[in-house]
Amino acid sequence: MSTTRRQFLATSAALAAAPLLAVDPPLVIIDTHTHFYDPKRPEGVPWPGKGDALLHRTTLPADYRAQPVPQPVTATVVVEASPLVEDNQWILDLAAKDKFIVGFVGNLKPGEDAFAGHLKRFASNPLYRGIRIGEGALRPGLGNAAFLADIKRLADANLELDVNGGPTMLPEIARLAKELPGLRIVINHLANTRIDGKNVSPTWRADLEAAAKFPQVFLKVSALVEGTGKSDGTAPRDVEFYRPWLDIAWNAFGADRLIYGSNWPVSARFASLATVQGIVHDYFSAKGPAALAKFFGGNAGTAYRWVKR
Repeated sequence: MSTTRRQFLATSAALAAAPLLAVDPPLVIIDTHTHFYDPKRPEGVPWPGKGDALLHRTTLPADYRAQPVPQPVTATVVVEASPLVEDNQWILDLAAKDKFIVGFVGNLKPGEDAFAGHLKRFASNPLYRGIRIGEGALRPGLGNAAFLADIKRLADANLELDVNGGPTMLPEIARLAKELPGLRIVINHLANTRIDGKNVSPTWRADLEAAAKFPQVFLKVSALVEGTGKSDGTAPRDVEFYRPWLDIAWNAFGADRLIYGSNWPVSARFASLATVQGIVHDYFSAKGPAALAKFFGGNAGTAYRWVKR
């Protein structure tokens, strides 16, 4: 039996044995980090690769909604992993058919001649909320006038920038935030720091706190289970394992700039979606109902300006 099949059955049994968490009024959950794609389409997909038995399969909103979770998810903001320009349109076409998608973070390359035209085209759709770049693009881009001009186009259009990479990207994010104070920046996956239950990197902590000093910088609390490295599906469910990192994030960004993201289906390699949601629900519910509501939904509205459909 596959790891994900075992996870699904175990999670289903656990949820069937216990009622849904009581929330009044119902909690609005905007999952700001999902990936959808279809390897069966004629052009295939550049990611994930055919050798990845877990991820190389049709993965659409209906598949996400079929995952058992403690609290129903209201909607999602999709993050595009494909470098193909037309895959931006593919997600927008998918969103036109499914109102579960309330926002889309696209994939374009700032600094290229075609960027402005592509951005104008896709951003004409109100679901297009920004783009994501990687650490490998950010570092050299900070010294490139064309790159910075294109990033400024995002700010001028009231769009945001997701940034994904390791802890070493955090000083560059702080530098970009200082350069463009009108740009909303969302750090992905706690900057992909290692999470082993006890040993917090002091460099990660210091650099994260420095980036947090800029009020337009948000932190996506995602990839917690991925940070454990337990790719056999055994990432811990106990919030105490993750608390040292969550406490640092909370103290640095506060109640107004932390955002929920599952990173599904990538997260499924490490834990079930119910585990991913349950960890952060345990942590933020202890901060009070206002903080819980902001984390799961309100702050996503501030960072992404997602579309109510």
